[in-house]
Amino acid sequence: MKQIPPHLKKYVANQHYDQYTPINHAVWRYVMRQNHHVLKDRAHPAYAEGLRSSGIVTEHIPRVSEMNDCLAKIGWGAVIVNGLIPGAVFYELLASGILPIAAEIRKLTNIEYTPAPDIIHEAAGHAPILFDPEYRAYVQQIGEIGTKAFSMKERGEAFEALRQLTIVMEDPNSTDEEKAAAQLVVLQKQQAVVGLSEAEQVSRLFWATVEYGLIGEVDHPRIYGAGLLSSVGESKHCFTDAVTKLPYSVEACAASPKVVTEMQSKLFVCSSFDELKAGAEALASTMAYRVGGTESLEKAKNSKQVATFEFNSGLCVTGIVHEVVTDQSGEAVYVRTTGETALSANNQQLLGHGTDYHAKGFGTPIGQLTGGIALESCDDAGLAGLGIVDGNEAKLDFASGVVVSGRVKKILRVHDALLLISFEDCTVTLVGRELFKSEWGTYDMAVGSRIVSAYPGAADLERAEPAKEQEQQEREGVESVTLNELEQLYQQTAVIRAKQDLNEQDVKELTDIYQKLTVAYPSDWLLRMELLELTIDYAELSLLETPLREELQELSQAPSLTNLIMNGLAVLEV
Repeated sequence: MKQIPPHLKKYVANQHYDQYTPINHAVWRYVMRQNHHVLKDRAHPAYAEGLRSSGIVTEHIPRVSEMNDCLAKIGWGAVIVNGLIPGAVFYELLASGILPIAAEIRKLTNIEYTPAPDIIHEAAGHAPILFDPEYRAYVQQIGEIGTKAFSMKERGEAFEALRQLTIVMEDPNSTDEEKAAAQLVVLQKQQAVVGLSEAEQVSRLFWATVEYGLIGEVDHPRIYGAGLLSSVGESKHCFTDAVTKLPYSVEACAASPKVVTEMQSKLFVCSSFDELKAGAEALASTMAYRVGGTESLEKAKNSKQVATFEFNSGLCVTGIVHEVVTDQSGEAVYVRTTGETALSANNQQLLGHGTDYHAKGFGTPIGQLTGGIALESCDDAGLAGLGIVDGNEAKLDFASGVVVSGRVKKILRVHDALLLISFEDCTVTLVGRELFKSEWGTYDMAVGSRIVSAYPGAADLERAEPAKEQEQQEREGVESVTLNELEQLYQQTAVIRAKQDLNEQDVKELTDIYQKLTVAYPSDWLLRMELLELTIDYAELSLLETPLREELQELSQAPSLTNLIMNGLAVLEV
């Protein structure tokens, strides 16, 4: 079984398979039958093969444990998560080769399209195409990039507004006013975001490819995006003239905001999955975790969240970047964090340098000493030449004008790499400005003349965010589902559907179900569709075929049901 990173276990949930109602399974069947019918000539060839390999069947909602076993054949896994998880968590799961799947399934009223994550979208949409080796390499690649992408505080607020919108849109009890209010909040939060963060660029690229991507020729593309593969309505809509198809480019995708409340009006067509991988690599080469330098520190500061920046010595500092002091040319010469900060190397926190010790922040100079001396390159003799010896009074003059003066308390090396020099009775100044005062205590100075990387989150993830046992996240004693009369009719029909042949009692029971449906549930179209399917497969039910067709035709006069019913009938005619 694919191992889940310990710090992500708190986002993993159980499927509670028995909580799915017979109508839930019927919704799954309808969508899957539609997809098989519509996508056989429109989806990337890997999709149909992937459906056969992924443990997904048409008749019932899949058990994610079985999907996990099937995905293990390609070195991946699958886990249930609680709804719309944070983007960084989602990306890290993908980077780890784990497909996150929301246990919920869309309501019957949202059967054609839902903005909320659900098992149809993530299991039937994402999983099958992962069996293509080039495509899953791209998904894992963009997951790795997304994990390292900086966001902004305003972007986080926009995400939360979007999460609330998906909940409202999926809730059948939401009023038009509530939906409009939620959409307005999303718009306001999105408008508050100034500039395009790294996380938003990655998110838009993911949306335009993994979710809504087309592949092949612009005039004759095929579907590979999960949002299209899992949407009955959108998989057809995307091939109409109402949707503009454009050649794929990272720049074009990043410039296109995501549309989550309605069907897409613009889609991007790539020539191959190799083109996607090249595009993701091009985007990664512009990001702080690859570029480093002053630019990366500024992105960390603007994110207003816990971030890690790494020196060329290998020392990593994790905290909220509060200030980046620059010289006249705009290059960073001093950086300061605020609040709890930790120091690490090789993804492991340094002993005695956790958040309890650096509880109020950490500050350090960046750059070479005067004369072009890089401290990280100095051996013990070189340090001694600079007066850096335990117990000595020392003064370090940086080329930037920063001056560190104090008594050497400790020199820290890890695997021969010089990482930290600690001083007592220390002052740090820059052109008359006091950056550290002796009465503040021990001054721990990072060693490193360059910042080589910066990214969100901690370097030592296990120490920063201890794993929580899964059982703490699960509901105790989940109650069994109590079926109402209509759900019982769906259940009875499903049991009979599973049989190879019908006996006299089955025919009588299905006839009784139809009679109850006619009397008590004149507006239910999906169970009528399931019954009609059985009349086509079994001659013993032929007397029910005509009245069922007539009732469905009458129900299809309602605009909200026209496409659903006509599409369902079209599948039965094949």
